[in-house]
Formats: sequence, C-alpha cells, structure tokens
Amino acid sequence: MEITGTVKKIMEVQQVSPTFRKRELVVQTDEQYPQPILVEFTQDRADLLNRVQEGQKVTVSINIRGREWTSREGETRYYVSIQGWRIQNADAPAAPANNGPTYGGGAPVAQAPAAPNTNAFSGDDDDLPF
Repeated sequence: MEITGTVKKIMEVQQVSPTFRKRELVVQTDEQYPQPILVEFTQDRADLLNRVQEGQKVTVSINIRGREWTSREGETRYYVSIQGWRIQNADAPAAPANNGPTYGGGAPVAQAPAAPNTNAFSGDDDDLPF
C-alpha cells in the first residue's frame, strides 16, 4: 500500500531498546478531508527519513501491522501501527515502466531472465502426457 501527501512532521530517532530503534513521520494526505497519518520506520529504515524534509510531498510505501494485548485482568486490546519501508519524492518524474520492482532505496531490483518453456506443445504430437 502507499500513502501520498505532504510531510508534516519528522520525529527524532527513538532508541526503544539496545537492539531496536524507530523514527516516526507524519504525512498529511491530499484528500478532500486531509488526514495526518503517523508512519513509523524501524531499524535501518529509520535512516530513510534523513533525505526528506517537512513540507516535501512524498509517497510512502507501507505495511499495516496489528497486535493483540491481554492485561493481567484479562481485558484484551488491539493496536494497529503503520510501518513504512520506502519513501520517495512524489514531485519527481515517474520512472520508466520497465525498470522492475524497487525495494527500500528505490533502486530497481535485478530480475532473473525467464527460463525457456520446455513443456510447450509443438502441435505435431497427438500423444497425451497422461
């Protein structure tokens, strides 16, 4: 999924534990009724926010994560977070269509060439394969 809008706020990096860090970003959507959406970037992806600034129009690729928590009293609560994994300048010209998928930093990912189809029907063989 993606969210497109204007960067409203970029928070500082939070060192949650010795091995876990996160950084949050608020994106104001460009809809009839704009929404401020909090997106968190974790671990190494927190560094992606070093190249954006408040007021910049961006497109953020996201995953929605849900958690269940049960208190000592047995009350169950549910939480949702939005995790970003890529951020791109929305004002930049679109990349050509045949560059392949991109992940993280926006660079195209190399794709293996398609294997030749060795099971293709030649048309001159009437035998069934079963």
